[in-house]
Amino acid sequence: MSRRSETPEARREHAMEILRRMRKEFPRAKTALLHADPFQLLIATILSAQCTDQRVNMVTPGLFVRYALPVDFAAADIHELEAEIKSTGFFRMKARNIVGCSQALVERFGGKVPQTMEEMVTLPGVGRKTANVVLGQAFGIVSGVVVDTHVFRLSQRMGFSAEKTAEKIESDLMEVFPRKAWIDVGSLLILHGRKTCNARKPKCEVCSVNELCPKVGVSP
Repeated sequence: MSRRSETPEARREHAMEILRRMRKEFPRAKTALLHADPFQLLIATILSAQCTDQRVNMVTPGLFVRYALPVDFAAADIHELEAEIKSTGFFRMKARNIVGCSQALVERFGGKVPQTMEEMVTLPGVGRKTANVVLGQAFGIVSGVVVDTHVFRLSQRMGFSAEKTAEKIESDLMEVFPRKAWIDVGSLLILHGRKTCNARKPKCEVCSVNELCPKVGVSP
């Protein structure tokens, strides 16, 4: 029987058992992006688009020394900033977003990172994924589920969603998991995707949720 043909209650219990096992495997799940405050996490998350957290963590220590506050990024020379972040990829777009986001923080929020989804997504370069990371990891505010490439892939593979967009997958995850688990869901799926459930060759033989996973799209 497919996950989709089960009752909603059975699907939720199945999903929670997967979550319980991943929590046991990753008891201290949180973002791997190094940061000292919500603003640093916001900038690091913008930089992490189409880039590994490891690479971002190589760039941000020096970046945050040179640009310590939103006002510093807001006044940054765009070409100098591009040079600083070039190794993260898509550096021109990211530099524009970082400067624009910092200017908006200074002009509209007193240099502080807002604490609502509605306000966060008005910032240049900030969508639901980035907002969910910052709200959840920096403030402990439950606003939704982070959907990055790992969460996108695992949600389909584990049968949590058959949707094809991040927004719809997030909606399905928010339906199948209780609200209090939403922050953990994103963190745990990301860690599991990096360690075990790879895109091309998942390590099913050592997976902690192997017998619970329908392995949608995985070749035998």
